[in-house]
Amino acid sequence: MRKLMIAAMLGTLTLAGCASGPSTQVTRFHLNQPIARGQISVEPLLPADRNSPEFQTYANIVGNQLAQLGFTEAPGLAKSEQVAVVQVDRAFFDGPPRSSFSFGIGGGSFGYHGGGGASVGTTVAGKPSQNVSTRLIVQIKRRSDSTTVWEGRAETSSRFGTPESQPADTVQRLAAAMFRDFPGVSGRTIVVK
Repeated sequence: MRKLMIAAMLGTLTLAGCASGPSTQVTRFHLNQPIARGQISVEPLLPADRNSPEFQTYANIVGNQLAQLGFTEAPGLAKSEQVAVVQVDRAFFDGPPRSSFSFGIGGGSFGYHGGGGASVGTTVAGKPSQNVSTRLIVQIKRRSDSTTVWEGRAETSSRFGTPESQPADTVQRLAAAMFRDFPGVSGRTIVVK
């Protein structure tokens, strides 16, 4: 019986360590019309962010994704007819306890008119952890009339301080999920692992 309990505890601990990476929720909207692949500028939602190193990192990520779709980024300060407006938001919040797991083993009956069983259970919990939620919004607009022809929103959460929570890596993951199967089904939210 003791060997069975130890095997059950080790199995549960192994499963607890096999958590997959954070998932991404993606929603896209468009006019159900073809989107011309041509020259495009990548610009921040807030013009004051244009020269920040942080925005330049995000602009490069989005620009690379657009290039894979057949867009050509406008050189230098050139203003193209199409513009990709980029916004990245990060918010911190307290999450559930980290390193929290439980294990147990239950008994059953055996034999004719006989029965027996055992059960052991425990929970080990740590302090609450801080998480970070990151959201990437990209709007492809026509500069001449400010019409948004496509918009994508991608969001994920991860524990702060982990590799998955690093801003550039997170935005890279969000952009890849957002532009997958471009332009996507308008108004449908999908989950990308």
